[in-house]
Amino acid sequence: MLERWGRLTYRRRRPILALALAAMIFAGVWGTGVFGAMTSADGFSTPGSQSAEAVEVAERSLPRDDTDVVVVYEDRAGRTADHPAVRAAVTAALAELPRDRVARVTSYYSTGSPAFLSADRTKTFAAVMLAGDDAAERADAYTAIKDALGRADGLAVQVGGSVAANDAINGRVSADIARAELMSAPILLVLLVVIFGGLVAAALPLAVGGIAILGSFTALHAIALVTDVSVFAVNVTTFLGMGLAIDYGLFMVARFREELRRAAGAPDAVQEALAATMATAGRTVLVSGITVAISMAGLILFPQIFLKSMGYGGVATVLVDLVAALTVLPALLAVLGPRVNALPVRRRAAGTAGDGPGRWQRLAHGVMRRPALYAVAATAVLLAVAAPFLRIDWGAVDTRVLPEGTEVRVVDETLEREFPRDTDVPVQVVLEGRTDPAAFAERLARVPGVTGASVTGNGAEAARISLTYAGDAQSDATRELVERVRDVPAPPGVRVHVGGPTAAVIDQLDSMGAVLPWAALVVGLAITVLLFLAFGSLVLPVKAIAANLLSLGAAFGAVVWIFQDGNLSGPLGFTATGDIAPAMPILMLLLLFGVSMDYEVFLLSRIREQYDRTGEVAGAIAAGLQRTGGIITSAALLLVVVIGALATSGVSFIKLIGVGMAVAIVLDATVVRLVLVPATMRLLGRACWWAPGPLARVHRRYGIGEEDDARPRELAGTG
Repeated sequence: MLERWGRLTYRRRRPILALALAAMIFAGVWGTGVFGAMTSADGFSTPGSQSAEAVEVAERSLPRDDTDVVVVYEDRAGRTADHPAVRAAVTAALAELPRDRVARVTSYYSTGSPAFLSADRTKTFAAVMLAGDDAAERADAYTAIKDALGRADGLAVQVGGSVAANDAINGRVSADIARAELMSAPILLVLLVVIFGGLVAAALPLAVGGIAILGSFTALHAIALVTDVSVFAVNVTTFLGMGLAIDYGLFMVARFREELRRAAGAPDAVQEALAATMATAGRTVLVSGITVAISMAGLILFPQIFLKSMGYGGVATVLVDLVAALTVLPALLAVLGPRVNALPVRRRAAGTAGDGPGRWQRLAHGVMRRPALYAVAATAVLLAVAAPFLRIDWGAVDTRVLPEGTEVRVVDETLEREFPRDTDVPVQVVLEGRTDPAAFAERLARVPGVTGASVTGNGAEAARISLTYAGDAQSDATRELVERVRDVPAPPGVRVHVGGPTAAVIDQLDSMGAVLPWAALVVGLAITVLLFLAFGSLVLPVKAIAANLLSLGAAFGAVVWIFQDGNLSGPLGFTATGDIAPAMPILMLLLLFGVSMDYEVFLLSRIREQYDRTGEVAGAIAAGLQRTGGIITSAALLLVVVIGALATSGVSFIKLIGVGMAVAIVLDATVVRLVLVPATMRLLGRACWWAPGPLARVHRRYGIGEEDDARPRELAGTG
């Protein structure tokens, strides 16, 4: 099938490229409008949970009592907040805020409350509630008054609060993504030139990457018209699009050059080389792309907008990458032909090994001489790196994800350090129905760990009670307190929703814990079926999943050791919070599972080709590793550059994803693919390709193969 597609692409190469150019012009104009269509909300809340219901009921039935923005004032001359000049400057600045953008302003000067004064009385703050019916409208209101908030005659002003923090994080992520692209692009080009040995071949994967990114922007824009899509989906679109484009481009271009050399002197050599490339490397890319897309689709099963958006962005990006790699790239190769080797910078390119033994083949034979020893050693290394994951602590995203000195973070730290408060983040109990909230507050005040309970909102059909407590919002003690509050029986005819940041993390963990097994089952079964159809074995999919889980565990262990424990916080430039946001490991799990399967499919495809030709297991493993070892390590290096650029982000959870994925990719491309896979396949022997008789017949009939390939066996299977 793919061989015929390769021949068709050769004949229709110019119309395909013209159509692709038109699509990219459209994507550049309409697709980039996705940034205006995406939601700026963090998307970490769990729809349908108690914490989410508490927010929804309060917004629907109670007057808003939230503080969206906090503005801290300090006199530059050192006068106290009681001084008439300071009072005049603050009240004048607040009075100038547009009433259509600000619903309420509360300050020391409007209430006389000492809670608005620092302990030394040199600082004061104003609590601003923005106008707007939802988070998007309040974000727009903040954007409109941001500059005005920072002005007050003679005073130093710092702006913080939840809306300001979201704005700062979103803005920082967007700036960091642009900077990461600028940093990685020239490095990628240089490395690709070194790997391919020529400028023309090196430019092809980057061209596919550009197409993938613009195409995925277009797909996300279309999705954003019908559902919420978090702005963080752009992160997946950017690095996954470029990373997979490089993987597929590297694999396809290297195979085309190999087939071009083999077909040299034959009539229609370019067409034959392209047909052979599509029948082999094209089939591998197809299987790999579908595998990664299935893995990314697992994120859509989670209810959190953050994870759903990453799933939408990931699936869209992979599919666009796949289409580009199987249409535009072959058309470009058909047009270029032997000119794919033009503008050489050295005589021989990496990943284009000759027919004789090479270093990867020698490595494979070395591993297979003592397969049990190497398998045990590789597994032990991965388990040792994974060990810290056993003590992971979960927490919420707050302003500490931003660099030290960031204004919104400084405001939070100032409030915590200098202003007397019972607690920074009270537990919010929302009552839905008619009742006496004061009586229920008295009951809640008797819950062990609660230091105070006050009614902070009372309406005809709902009420809100704020609970204070001692300690950190994300401590185990506070989570136990929330559970005890939730166990208090509700008044007759009333529904009780316990919310707040602590409750939100509890709900995230419960939700993800419930969905994760189903997501793992669906993704695991789908990938098992796909790999069976590709390779005709039930053993290989199980082995592949087990090996991937080992490398994933190692990545999670590294993340805990670095980001939770704070090791390397200085060199990497982040603040360790002592916990990890629950959404991050889930995102990493499915992202890395897909990327790891990418390399597994590349390696197994060449091993299977050689095994079909010779029927000899050890030789097939060695030949397969020789043909793909350089490509896999090169692809991993390039992907580490793409993803590693995220490690330079000023937002620590983006940095966490970049560092964690870079660690996983390095381990997967070295310890797993070069040691563990050859060792385990040698131990399994011919059992690697086992399938029961009925399933073997299913594979022969429906397998993803090229049985109709009429090329000589030597040409089809060599390499």
